Amino acid sequence: MTGAILDPGPLQSLAYWVHDLSPFVFQVGDRFGLRWYSLAYIAGFIVAWLMLRYYHRRGRSPFDPAQQEFIFIALFLGVLVGGRLGFVLFYDFAGFARDPLRILRVWEGGMASHGGFIGVFCAIWIIAVRTRVSLWQTGDIICTLAPPGILFGRIANFINGELWGRTSEVSWAVIFPQSAAPGTPIDLIDPRHPSQLYAAFLEGLVLLAYTQVRFWRKSPRTPAGQIAGEFLIAYAILRGVGEIFREPDAPLILGLSRGVFYSLFVAAAGVGVIAVARRSNRIRN
Repeated sequence: MTGAILDPGPLQSLAYWVHDLSPFVFQVGDRFGLRWYSLAYIAGFIVAWLMLRYYHRRGRSPFDPAQQEFIFIALFLGVLVGGRLGFVLFYDFAGFARDPLRILRVWEGGMASHGGFIGVFCAIWIIAVRTRVSLWQTGDIICTLAPPGILFGRIANFINGELWGRTSEVSWAVIFPQSAAPGTPIDLIDPRHPSQLYAAFLEGLVLLAYTQVRFWRKSPRTPAGQIAGEFLIAYAILRGVGEIFREPDAPLILGLSRGVFYSLFVAAAGVGVIAVARRSNRIRN
């Protein structure tokens, strides 16, 4: 469907697009079909798989095709389990406490990127043990595979009309009917920043460009683990910038949105990874 253009009235001279995109690529019945969010995960893993194969062909990855299959099983489970657990524990614990079985109802939606990070870290540790490649080298490689998935996921958030931004009168603002109570007339709904697209650009494209430059142009003296640590710090910073425009979707913690609050721990983890990686490199030398 094509969104409508709304004339906001005499107090505003701009016209805003009304979001009315379907969350389904195709639909069978009322609830079943292929969702854009599911397609985003599929596309993210396909691109990551192609990247890892290319790394190996260019001699930048020690993981052969057989190991790559295991890697993607581990990453898939890490993202899925970690993302789901992160959502119910970080954003919907009260609902989980009332109904613990809701953690299994993934078709109802609900994934958290910070939980996905924890799941991916567990997967990286398992991959390193299984393949006997160092944890730090494994982390440097795997972290560069994440931005495409983040990019596609944020675009899917926009298509779903979820995680919208704060109210705004910028010319590219969007009216999200889901942001108001059901039945609210469109002309009474405030336009908002399309913060999902900002996040797609920052956490997806910018982070992809940064990690690729660091991966392909890293100095031989760069310690293993450095890129993984930089990835965590860069994600935390870029997520924080995006949160400026995003409407908090859960109660604040210490005056901070949960995206910013949890990103502080991501940044701290990145600093810790770099410190340990550099110390390990000095000991070896």
